[in-house]
Amino acid sequence: MTLSDEINDCRICAERFRATKTAHEPRPVVWFSSSARILIAGQAPGMKVHNSARPFTDPSGDRLRDWLGLDDLDFYDKSRVAIVPMAFCFPGYDAKGSDLPPPPICGQTWHDRVMKTLSQVRLRVLVGASAHRYHLGVKRGVSETVAGWRDHAPDTFVLPHPSWRNTGWLKKNPWFEEEVLPALRARVKEVLND
Repeated sequence: MTLSDEINDCRICAERFRATKTAHEPRPVVWFSSSARILIAGQAPGMKVHNSARPFTDPSGDRLRDWLGLDDLDFYDKSRVAIVPMAFCFPGYDAKGSDLPPPPICGQTWHDRVMKTLSQVRLRVLVGASAHRYHLGVKRGVSETVAGWRDHAPDTFVLPHPSWRNTGWLKKNPWFEEEVLPALRARVKEVLND
């Protein structure tokens, strides 16, 4: 059984998910191959991704693909791009209808093993606070972490989550689109064409 198969069969959060407002069953969204050269590390799938079983099949994914300068064909090429969230399943909604955070048990169970299989990765794209904490060990906020993007480039880029909820942040921080995105797109192109 492959590691992807093991993750696909995982049900460690079944009871936790049944207790959420959505009362859903686990449905891991596994999207990586050992040959991938780019790692996109995110937070957790949302409900649309849970339903499609394909990562970033939502407006956040549209924005992320634009940020990376990738079309669907390249973005979803598992042999070149690994998409590994901090939780492989949709965590559900709380009583107010907000997304629950990624359950730590998922990352604790799978992430070190997944990262060991991704030995060909030349570029890490860390999307959101959960990915920043795991991959960089940072404890500061997203704004401060993203503002220090040059400390990690060119092999790692730190991004805010591409959710519509962050549109205000993007307007307040025009340097992100002016400085970070051109450098990110250039590096993505370089890694995929090398």
